[in-house]
Amino acid sequence: MATTAPAPAPVAPAVPRRARRSGTAQDRRTELVLALVAATVLALCAGMLVFVFVKAWPSFEANGLSWFGDGNVDQQIGDIFKSPADPADYVYTIGALPLIVGTFLTTAAAVVLGLVFSLFTAIFIVEFAPAWLNRILEPVVRLLAAVPSVVYGLIGILVLVPFVAENLISTERKESVAFVVQLTGASWSVAAVILAVMIVPIMIAIIVDALRAVPKSWTEGAAALGVNRWRVMWTISVRTARPAIIAAVILATARALGEAIMLAMVAGSVGFIPNPFDGLTFFFEPVRPLAAAVVENAEGLSVIPFGQTIYAFAFILLVSSMVLSLGGWLAKRPMRKYGIQS
Repeated sequence: MATTAPAPAPVAPAVPRRARRSGTAQDRRTELVLALVAATVLALCAGMLVFVFVKAWPSFEANGLSWFGDGNVDQQIGDIFKSPADPADYVYTIGALPLIVGTFLTTAAAVVLGLVFSLFTAIFIVEFAPAWLNRILEPVVRLLAAVPSVVYGLIGILVLVPFVAENLISTERKESVAFVVQLTGASWSVAAVILAVMIVPIMIAIIVDALRAVPKSWTEGAAALGVNRWRVMWTISVRTARPAIIAAVILATARALGEAIMLAMVAGSVGFIPNPFDGLTFFFEPVRPLAAAVVENAEGLSVIPFGQTIYAFAFILLVSSMVLSLGGWLAKRPMRKYGIQS
């Protein structure tokens, strides 16, 4: 029996040598341009860090470790602003611990509140919300992320702060700490609540994308075994998306650390360390975060020791953001075993 020879495989058309050389040269130029752009961004970041550190160094040098100590920071800032013009008599004394504590309290509380609401909202959007509701929820979330912070500050100072002052702070509570601090409704807890509202849209958007990126075969396989939808989402989708959830927390924390206008409006603007032993009064005590202190005193940058002190506040915020990013990168490394690269 005669056999037919297999048809010859199609031969790819030859690419002219000149075209290959032209493509290679173009690729190299593109790589060079992209590398130059990346190097420029890194140089700008490094330059900004060095510039702020050089400006802030006299404040750190004059105070040493006492810069991070406790003190009447509001009075100290006023003394620095009134510093004599003679460089030999510059005043640098400051203990910034109340500002650091205020920053930590507002940021930590806002991130914890925001993470709880964001996680459960994202699970609802991805798994339980009907399609018609999703078409409303997701645009609203993006809209909330675009609202200027000053709008949140106005709502806080016109609505939330008066509500707290009139309904939650009794006369007895005000009198119990009147010799130390005045309770006006503007407090770290009010600032944390509004800050949580501001960062929730960012976290929801990231977590929703992460949950939708989990392979369907994983969740469908668990559902086929009879596992209910909530347990599937919690034990498989959320567990797999943990690196993205960590990334959402990092971005939200960075946003919270850098927020200034809203905090200056509703946090109380008092350099004070809230006392947990005051009971519920602790939640109504005012603070002054670092970012708010920078904004409130920006007009005095031309006064040399005062400006150097404000740059020191800014440098602490920059270093905090860097440490935060490094910590997030280290935290995400063990998550690679779930198949998500960070």
